[in-house]
Amino acid sequence: MFIVKSRIVEKKEPQNKIYLLKIHSPEIASIIQPGQFLNIHVSDDSYPLLRRPFSVCDVEGENIYIMFNILGEGTRILAKKNVGNSLDILGPLGVGFNLDDDYETAVIVAGGLGAAPFPYVTRLLRNKKKILSFIGGKTELDVITYGMHNYKTASDDGSVEFKGTVIDLLKTQLQHLQNQKIKIFGCGPTAMLRSLKQFCMEKEFNCEVSTECAMACGFGICQGCPIESTKNKDKYLLVCKNGPVFNIKDVIL
Repeated sequence: MFIVKSRIVEKKEPQNKIYLLKIHSPEIASIIQPGQFLNIHVSDDSYPLLRRPFSVCDVEGENIYIMFNILGEGTRILAKKNVGNSLDILGPLGVGFNLDDDYETAVIVAGGLGAAPFPYVTRLLRNKKKILSFIGGKTELDVITYGMHNYKTASDDGSVEFKGTVIDLLKTQLQHLQNQKIKIFGCGPTAMLRSLKQFCMEKEFNCEVSTECAMACGFGICQGCPIESTKNKDKYLLVCKNGPVFNIKDVIL
């Protein structure tokens, strides 16, 4: 884990109101794993006080990428940053995806900005495994396909190829999935992850999900991001330290 000042070297808006920052950070780029995250101080002063967590979107040489939209004051400040500005970054943090399990096909399930960690996952798996990606959102504007491979899309309003939730779309492919040795990787709103868990438990699919939670410290000291464990009803895990990636069987969503 490092605390580093890292310079923004590129800023893009790959989709409307979705921002992508390329950040030169060789220390972090050399060790960060897919599904881990960064805790970023978005301003040059004490406001806002707390860092903001961001999934690593991709890694390219000595550069890391983060993807975000504007949800509050922290991301509003970050969206105003320009090439040449520096960010105070703590990372890498947390537990990422296990890409090395025994499976032939990686099934990626993303809802909204839950697509953010998957360009890096896709980059690492593309020459090793078959990839099927299912991407959903409320409308076409919420369906993020940047860096994805071999994907099908769904939206609540029917403005893309499938009308319904991304889990509804996934269920239409059940016949094909059951004929393959798969592992599912998911990230998205909690309601989506609950539906994904129910689907995977019923069909006995191996699945890991990246969870989201409000955080403060980012490494387990403040105890501010609990998630309930299924293994011990009296025990809570921490999203920042024990996650953000969990086997879907191990947590209550």
